[in-house]
Amino acid sequence: MAITAAQVKELREMTGAGMMDAKKALTEADGDMDTAVDWLRTKGLAKAAKKSGRTAAEGLVAVAVEGGTGVAVEINAETDFVAKNGEFQSMVADISKAALNQDSVEALAEAEVGGKKVSEVITDKIAKIGENMTLRRMQKIEGGAVASYIHNAATEGMGNIGVLVATTGGDEAFGRQVAMHIAAANPASLSEADLDPAIVEKERQIQIDIARESGKPEQVIEKMIEGRMKKFLAEVTLLGQAFVIDPDKTVGEAAKDAGAEITGFIRMQVGEGIEKKEEDFAAEVAKAAQGG
Repeated sequence: MAITAAQVKELREMTGAGMMDAKKALTEADGDMDTAVDWLRTKGLAKAAKKSGRTAAEGLVAVAVEGGTGVAVEINAETDFVAKNGEFQSMVADISKAALNQDSVEALAEAEVGGKKVSEVITDKIAKIGENMTLRRMQKIEGGAVASYIHNAATEGMGNIGVLVATTGGDEAFGRQVAMHIAAANPASLSEADLDPAIVEKERQIQIDIARESGKPEQVIEKMIEGRMKKFLAEVTLLGQAFVIDPDKTVGEAAKDAGAEITGFIRMQVGEGIEKKEEDFAAEVAKAAQGG
């Protein structure tokens, strides 16, 4: 498979690897970006795996909170211009409020807003604005209290990243601080117990490969892996992360000091996990000139 300069550039930006290393990694991985990142990490050539930061779809994430219930909803559109459209924002706000009484995105699509099903409201807006739109997902959380935070807000209650944090005890200010931390640090889970075992096993295997590349004795390798896995788990779990407000404490320690228990969280970012085909700009202009 031919490796393009654009692929090499993307991999270098993701990992900080050199150009030749990035090209070799992509060749070894047959062009698969995720596999190439893992290959570079195994060889000690990648600063970090930044796979989760790639977003490609446009639209908005909205959050709504009522008492001890919070909901996050993502509605996608084709361009970021629509996210700034007042009519689109108003529709998203109405749908997010309706979501408080629903338990799934399928149920939300059938729920009514202004006398019409949500799915029909979106179809009407597609016809009016002229762009395809999708009710992509919703997530719900409940707790003693639910705090929210929107990063890169387009208007009140919606933007590029929406965070909800459920707590018992503590106060609203602490809950919001934790929500801001989650937006910035993007933890994979609340604690080690909640972390996907597949993520842990994959990281362990990468660390084993890295350690063995060092050529050190097996007993030394085992200690290296143990230490690195402990560091990894602290970095990816919310309660183990250094609190952005006070880096001398973990989030778990800060919660204890605040008299709070964090029971769950939702972090939703526009376009997470969606890959969008990007055309070369010159080709795009030529296509438009030809009426394509």
